Amino acid sequence: MKLVIAYIQPERLHHVKQALTDVGVTRMSVSNALGCGQQKGFTETYRGAEFEVQLLKKVRLEIAVNDEYLVRTREAITEGARTGNFGDGVIFVVELAECYRIRTGESGAPAVG
Repeated sequence: MKLVIAYIQPERLHHVKQALTDVGVTRMSVSNALGCGQQKGFTETYRGAEFEVQLLKKVRLEIAVNDEYLVRTREAITEGARTGNFGDGVIFVVELAECYRIRTGESGAPAVG
């Protein structure tokens, strides 16, 4: 079992969700995040004052998958999020030690689905 954590551009969320649905991955958690990477930020002027925006808006996806779904999940996120520009995002894969479904009491791979 793996936990896939992806940071993507907010405007690419719909494309990523569609790509994941197409490969059979429908369970995920989505939250808003702030961060910076190679984009570094930008300078903006507001009411005559100039200020630097260093933390940019991102969307964080968390998806628990069984091992056989890892490659297709990673490829679907990449396909949906890629524009070819800086700031397209990043994907982290973390080993998931345990998983329990509260409703049924299932544990391990069956709990992930």
